[in-house]
Amino acid sequence: MTNERDMRLEMLNSLLTTPHRKLADVAELHKGLLERDPLFYGHLAVWYQRHGDVRDHKEVFVGNLLTSSVAGHRGAGFVLLQELPPYQVARVVDFVKQQRGTLPRSARTAIERYLRAREENPKHFDAAALRARKAMKHLYASLHIKPDARADAILFKDEPPTGSLAFALKQLAQVETPAEQAQLIVEHRVPYAVAVGACKQLTPTVLVALINQMTPQEAINNLKSLKARGALEHAEVKALVEEKLRKAADSDRVSAFKAVKAAEVAGVDAATTAQLEQVANEQVKRRGRITKTTALFVDKSGSMTEAIEVGKQIAALVSGIAEAELFVYAFDTMAYPIAPTGAGRELSDWERAFEHVRADGGTSIGAALEVMRLKRQAVEQLIIVTDEGENTAPYFSMVYPAYCAELQVAPNVLIVKVGGHIDLIERQLREARVTCDTFTFAGDYYSLPNLVPLLSRPSRLELLLEIMDTPLPERRG
Repeated sequence: MTNERDMRLEMLNSLLTTPHRKLADVAELHKGLLERDPLFYGHLAVWYQRHGDVRDHKEVFVGNLLTSSVAGHRGAGFVLLQELPPYQVARVVDFVKQQRGTLPRSARTAIERYLRAREENPKHFDAAALRARKAMKHLYASLHIKPDARADAILFKDEPPTGSLAFALKQLAQVETPAEQAQLIVEHRVPYAVAVGACKQLTPTVLVALINQMTPQEAINNLKSLKARGALEHAEVKALVEEKLRKAADSDRVSAFKAVKAAEVAGVDAATTAQLEQVANEQVKRRGRITKTTALFVDKSGSMTEAIEVGKQIAALVSGIAEAELFVYAFDTMAYPIAPTGAGRELSDWERAFEHVRADGGTSIGAALEVMRLKRQAVEQLIIVTDEGENTAPYFSMVYPAYCAELQVAPNVLIVKVGGHIDLIERQLREARVTCDTFTFAGDYYSLPNLVPLLSRPSRLELLLEIMDTPLPERRG
């Protein structure tokens, strides 16, 4: 039987995963923790809304709080739901119905309050209805909530009133000159994704108007589309895109690794790629500070190509925020020190440092730690990116006690599991009473910053205390 502390740590470990819109994949884990430690679960839910990145977890947290019988949970869920965009609210509703068969009255009240608040603010409502029309209609219809006259006209009657964003969109599809289109886009702040479908042709004049309305993250997300429509071939338009990317480096609402992936999928020129790398570098640095000496071991044995990719991202993540020494080794049956040129604190530095590392050979995780023992490189925490399929001496579980005894340290071990992983190393370490945490990487690279809270605290206990100190918001009215 898993004890309560293990259940809490298991929950924290799961937050690295990205289940790709399959809430049922994480629902059982949430359910188990809620049943075993409801007090901790409530504080974790609020903490994760503020610090987490994986939307699936946020939705399950809110759904469980809204239906919980624990004092304070429903009020907290009520408040947290008001902060979600419509498509996530719709997913919360569907999740609760799927799990419980019905939606409790208090949850329905929370949804109705959510919709009424948007109806009271026409600009807010119009933006929600335009970006998430299907989700908004689903909320009204599935819960039998009667929309006010304006909402009904926009969503259900397709008769948007003059001055509404939906009305402007209809006009946008009818006007013919780029100047008129641009005027409507600026006046009504028509979002890019919507305007693309309404405008027959995106001229430079229209593109300028659209890009001016974009947030930095929207510019990154739509970079491939902008390139396909010639935006980067027009000097004035490209300058606007570059300005948005410059702002992205300092934005609180930009994902570091989404910027990297945007460079890959968009096929942009070297200058734009470098700018996206800079966005990623700056965003990584905003995640926190790591004060513990750290070693990162990256499995490069046969079939571990994914481990190498994840390893270079973690190296960039840690080095960018590390205030203490960092040692990086790739390993198969021997260890290969990885040392980037220059300061080595940028994601681009690590991409180059790992450039010639190829997946091949057997697996000796202990080889890297043995090299550190011989070189007298003492650290406080070890991060190992692997599938745990160790099959060659020196074995990690044998080297670890010798390393600790000789260097007078006892580093925590964090295993980031990739590929068709097993649990060999973690079982051996736990049997030896070594502090060992595991994370299963099963998603997109932009979820990796979830590691930072777990690497930047002096201890896991401190993180648990921080979570418990996070107050539950109270419903007012």
